[in-house]
Amino acid sequence: MMQTDGEEVVRGHIDKVPLPESQTAFPGQPYSVSVLKVGYCLPQPDGTFRADGTISLITGPSRTILVDTGGPWDRDFLLSELKERGLNPADVDMVVGTHGHSDHIGNLSLFPTAVIIVGYDMSEGDTYRVNGLAQGQPYRIDEHVSIVPTPGHTGQDVSVRVKGTSAGTVLVAGDLFECCADEDSWRDVSLNTAVQEVSRKEALLTADVIIPGHGLPFRVLRS
Repeated sequence: MMQTDGEEVVRGHIDKVPLPESQTAFPGQPYSVSVLKVGYCLPQPDGTFRADGTISLITGPSRTILVDTGGPWDRDFLLSELKERGLNPADVDMVVGTHGHSDHIGNLSLFPTAVIIVGYDMSEGDTYRVNGLAQGQPYRIDEHVSIVPTPGHTGQDVSVRVKGTSAGTVLVAGDLFECCADEDSWRDVSLNTAVQEVSRKEALLTADVIIPGHGLPFRVLRS
């Protein structure tokens, strides 16, 4: 479950406030976070639903990190969004799949040279690296960026925490949160609601902005 890296947080009242559609970029020093595609989940009349995962990009002076790649149908969109930012797939140093569902990791094959993290697995090419995620420990990229275990939606969910943006600490959370107003819906797609509830509470105590898996970013207000 998500660790606080020693930060002490006073527990109190917490509000989730949706951000406007225009606010999907969070510049910072040394890292900035941008939402390339806002995910969605749309129930259909026949009982199915249409869904796609949020795609986010973290850029810094020495690292470019993509968090979730959308579904395979997002291939051309993703390549276009990277190109608009002067990037090609070889420029992406690390790709993090917050969990193994197809709408979140459908384009991993575009990044064969990147370090790949999906859930608790970390690999570079066919070499797998030992890490502490499965033991509940964050994987620190540096003092500003960490990958943290946030299980519940699946057994091996992770989120990416970025400190020092203009909005404070941003958590790219995958399906830990479906969207801002998901108080009922997240339970329907959770493997373990009790575990996920703990992960969600810890996220709300440590993040200033949360980027969910299927909706716009939202701000966390604590009092």
